[in-house]
Amino acid sequence: MDFVMLIVVAIIALWLLSKAIKIVPEYQRIVVLRLGKSIGTRGPGFVLLIPFIDKAIWTDLREMVIDVPSQTCITKDNAPVAIDFLIYMKIIDPEMSVIQVQSFRLAAQGIATTTLRAVVGDIVLDDVLSKREHINETLRVKLDEVTGRWGVKVTAVEIREILPPREIQEAMSRQMSAERDRRALVTEATGKREAAITVAEGEKQASILKAEGARQATILQAEGERQATILKAEGYALALEKVFQIARTLDSKTMSLQYLETLKSMGASPATKFIFPMELLNLVKPFIGHTDKASE
Repeated sequence: MDFVMLIVVAIIALWLLSKAIKIVPEYQRIVVLRLGKSIGTRGPGFVLLIPFIDKAIWTDLREMVIDVPSQTCITKDNAPVAIDFLIYMKIIDPEMSVIQVQSFRLAAQGIATTTLRAVVGDIVLDDVLSKREHINETLRVKLDEVTGRWGVKVTAVEIREILPPREIQEAMSRQMSAERDRRALVTEATGKREAAITVAEGEKQASILKAEGARQATILQAEGERQATILKAEGYALALEKVFQIARTLDSKTMSLQYLETLKSMGASPATKFIFPMELLNLVKPFIGHTDKASE
């Protein structure tokens, strides 16, 4: 009997010990209510509680996600759209998250749906489809203003899908098809224009190069002719200078003989007329003088 009582006492002691001692992980905290009154947050690590007097409420400090199901909203231009999104939040004040709200997750989801309808109701359909980041940021700011008093921080809001009505989707498809056709025509026209510009530019460059080549050829030809004329004139000048130098070494006798030799050649021709230059007598005088000296 004593052994049984000892076992019962040991079990009760272990049970009381398990109620009194808590090991809190790094990502969690315990809000302690002593006789119904909050005495603060405990953890992480070893936490000692008074059994039957202290009540421990566990909170998770890790970032959590709330999946808000698809909500039908009416845009500013009266177009219904179905939107579903995610809310990312984390507890920054565990005590407030326990005392200020019964279930902050459920409350945050309800605030999110009403806030979404209010935000989308101020935006036309085209902006709803094209400005997701603006809607995300607006929702985050508005939700954070409400959840801040619960000790909860909304870190991000992400819209996953926006579904407009079927007729609007069909109109958007036709619009996108027309836009693609327009871009194709613009691209084709731009390609043709650039090709024409390239061809014209090539022809212009070819004409410029051809004209430049002709000009260079003309310049080189003229330069060659000028050099040839200069060289030819220099050759004549050298020949005349050589003749002049040789002529200066000849005496009157030699010149007379050369002149007579020329007359002899002229006389041998079949011409019926003979022309004697006026200088003939002057040329013959030396020979007459030599003849007279020889006869003496």
